[in-house]
Amino acid sequence: MRLLFVHSDHLEFETTTEAGEGLAETEGVPMAGRMEDCVTAFISVEREDEADVDAVVENAADELRDVADQLNTRNVVLYPYAHLSEDLANPDSAKTVLQDLETALADDFEVLRAPFGWYKSFEVACKGHPLSELSRHVTPERGDGDDEAAERAPSDWKLAFPEGETVDALQAKDSDRVSDDMRAFVTGEVEGETASAGERPPHVELMQEKEIAGYDELSDVSNLRWYPRGKVIRDSLMEYVDDLAVEYGGMPVETPVMYDLGVRAVREHAEKFGERQYRFDSGDRRMMLRFAACFGQFSIMRDMHVSENDLPLRIYEMATYSFRREQRGEVVGLKRQRAFTMPDMHTATRDLGRAKEELRAQAKLALRTGDDLGLNYEPAIRVTSEFYDDNEAWVESLVEDLGKPALLEVLPERHHYWSAKIDFAAIDSLGRSIENPTVQIDVESAERFDITYDTGDETRHPPILHYSPSGGIERVVAALLETAAKQETPRLPTWLSPTQVRFVPVGEEHVEYCDALADDFESDGIRADVDDRDESVGKRIARAETDWVPYYAVVGDREVADDEAFKVTVRGEQTERELTFEELREAVLADIGDLPKKRRYLPKHVSRRPNFTGR
Repeated sequence: MRLLFVHSDHLEFETTTEAGEGLAETEGVPMAGRMEDCVTAFISVEREDEADVDAVVENAADELRDVADQLNTRNVVLYPYAHLSEDLANPDSAKTVLQDLETALADDFEVLRAPFGWYKSFEVACKGHPLSELSRHVTPERGDGDDEAAERAPSDWKLAFPEGETVDALQAKDSDRVSDDMRAFVTGEVEGETASAGERPPHVELMQEKEIAGYDELSDVSNLRWYPRGKVIRDSLMEYVDDLAVEYGGMPVETPVMYDLGVRAVREHAEKFGERQYRFDSGDRRMMLRFAACFGQFSIMRDMHVSENDLPLRIYEMATYSFRREQRGEVVGLKRQRAFTMPDMHTATRDLGRAKEELRAQAKLALRTGDDLGLNYEPAIRVTSEFYDDNEAWVESLVEDLGKPALLEVLPERHHYWSAKIDFAAIDSLGRSIENPTVQIDVESAERFDITYDTGDETRHPPILHYSPSGGIERVVAALLETAAKQETPRLPTWLSPTQVRFVPVGEEHVEYCDALADDFESDGIRADVDDRDESVGKRIARAETDWVPYYAVVGDREVADDEAFKVTVRGEQTERELTFEELREAVLADIGDLPKKRRYLPKHVSRRPNFTGR
């Protein structure tokens, strides 16, 4: 069964002509109808559904309950729509499924079912938010665990060390050579458990407490809104990754948000790359689909003329509208979402040998992002057994280049488009992994999408690497907050701190002087502000600590008179530093280095800042 859900301000329909002799329902269903504030389910019943009608009805009802709960509506329209599939069930079976589905939902929802076997005119008003249009594919399987994943042979898990030794992962994880983070990574990946399973990770509370991001009650619970403090962090990260990718040789592009494809093409691409967001156009009976950046960049590569001298060819996009079909209960703060921002680079290479060297270089660049972000990344190398047998020495040399132990997963056979990949994970304070950078060797998409390069004598399909230097931007913020939660004095890197320097005037007469200092710093690209609130100095110092300000100084008569020396508190240090204005400037700029210098996103005076979280 194929389902297309549209969260509607209303849906209205009227039957016009019977679709065929003996097909049309005439009893027990309305010939016209309208429903307000509803989820409309366009439904195609397929031939495979006939194998177990009861099971497909049960599974479809579960999916519809899940979507309705996400959209917070109890009004449902069931609308038979044959155009979502090219392999339809026979009419009697389809009518039975629709009738039984209506009955299954009747106790929990107000249900309006449009009649089967009619041409109908209809009007639907989509609400237009990120989850207002969703798709589902439902099968008659009864969920007894006998699925393809359960039938696959298990992976072989090893720990590979830079010295060249490769040993069983579970036997080696407690070795003194293995860090606590890698030990937790092995436990989660190999054993499928963590010491704190079921607990909510600290970043979920921190992102709201620090006014970084929060849930919007008018949207689905998985969709976040970003406050100024969080947006300056997010924008800085996006600029950083853009600069890194271009410096490495990535050529920025921008691809469409939606693609207009026939139903069969939608299905094929969705199954290949993971189902994404669907959008329906009733005028030409086609589907609009948003993939991650892969699809758009492959489309560009396919249409280019690429010669051998152009390789490696690197196409890069900051995909700000990517979607993943996470189920209810899977979304977690900034770690797992349905809508996210993904920096994505695709590199076409001459052959597998060049692809392996490109993977090595991109993996080392990923570790550099960890250094710039102050994050510890644990690497996981994942390869098929065929690839490993042919490239064992190369894998050993890769681990040596990474300079730290790597978790090695050897898959018995290839289930994906890649034959080798490296994921880099930060470990949160509960011992769970947050996978961020990734690089993969794709061995089939070039042929699938007819991407070629010209050698002069012939055309060839290049191996293509998928690469995200940082991983999803939201996950990076999650990793930053989780890392801060593990520190004795929580903090962000100075270049990402919403306020980098704060001046605390002792009295009102010192505010003007502090303003001048803040303005001077701002001209150097340093985010400085002034806490001019009518509160005690002690409370304002406490606010600077709560705001995780890296540098702050109290300014009174002595500082104004001296016009040079400040007693500066540096976050994480136990004592104050005596610094001149220039020394403070140099210290902050040394922390920032060549990393992005975004302007301050909040008013200079703390007294003029609204409370975004209502706390």
